Formats: sequence, C-alpha cells, structure tokens
Amino acid sequence: MDMNSARKAMIDSQLRTSGVNEPYVLTRMNSVLREDFVPAASKDIAYMDRAVPLGGGQSLPAPLFHGIALMEAAPKADDTVLVVENGSGYLAALIAPLVSNVDTISAEDAASKTGRKTYSLILVDGAIEQLPAGLAKRLEEGGRIVTGYITRGVTRLATARKVADHVALTPVTDLGIPVLGAFTKAKEWSF
Repeated sequence: MDMNSARKAMIDSQLRTSGVNEPYVLTRMNSVLREDFVPAASKDIAYMDRAVPLGGGQSLPAPLFHGIALMEAAPKADDTVLVVENGSGYLAALIAPLVSNVDTISAEDAASKTGRKTYSLILVDGAIEQLPAGLAKRLEEGGRIVTGYITRGVTRLATARKVADHVALTPVTDLGIPVLGAFTKAKEWSF
C-alpha cells in the first residue's frame, strides 16, 4: 500500500472536507506517519476514517478526532502540554514541535493520581465520562483542555478553559471517539 497516497487522501477526504484546514494541523498530520503508531498488522488501515485497534482494549482515534483536537487546542509556542495517552504516542508526536514542552501520562494514572506540575494545555487522546478533580488540578488557571467527552452515550469533542479554579467542558462536535475506560463514571441508579 502506498502510505503517502493514503496520507494525502486522509488530508483531502477526511480533514479538509470536515473543515480542518489550519495549515499547522495539516502540516503535522502530513508529517507524523500514523502507520508508525499502530501494530504491524494494522499499518494498511492506519489512515481509514475509523479508530484503529491497538490491542489491550485501546484504539488510535480516527484522524478527524486528532485534526479537530489540534485545531481546537490552538497550541502556542510557550504552551506546556500534558497528553493523556491511549497507548499510541501519536497525539504527543503531533503536538510536540508546536509547543515548548510535552509530558505524557497513561489514562489510568491521569484518572487516579494528582500531580504537582501544572500545564497550560491538556489533551486527552480518547473519550472520558468524567473529568477527575486530580486531572483538573493539573490545569493552570486560564489553561485549556481538549478531550473526547461522553454524554448520554454519545461521544463528542469538548473543550474547556480553567477559570476561577473551575473547569466546565463544552461540547464542540459529535464525533466517534474511542472511550478511555479509566475515566468511566460509577453507574448511578435512575428511574
């Protein structure tokens, strides 16, 4: 399979037609080879418009998720970024040259641990049902978060800015996004 043609088709058929036209996003998505972030058996489907299974219950989200997430993040050269990983490393590779520093953390650690270091931008590479207080504390005042978010069983890309020590996610667009099980909310009883 010609990966260069597949990458060009991803940009022209998936990103551009969905409104992802920011030059920095298209440059990064063209430069970072998705096939390097999936299992060998999945290289031929690395550019399809669906999530690619990575094994262990994890998936690399579809290219459109990463394109819109990068566009919504609007990274700045002085940003310090925390990427909550899905096991691929792809999102961290996309954003690294655009910002001053990138740290990564597993979804499990992000859901259960509180860190002392704060960040101006947090990117979550998947969908969450709830934003844990420990992860919200890692966002500095005025900082931004871009994540997949599950509401009523629908996954959406969502963003937020930390204001007065409060973070409230706002949906941007409905989008198929792999769920990060570490962020599953406890089931509640209802009528």
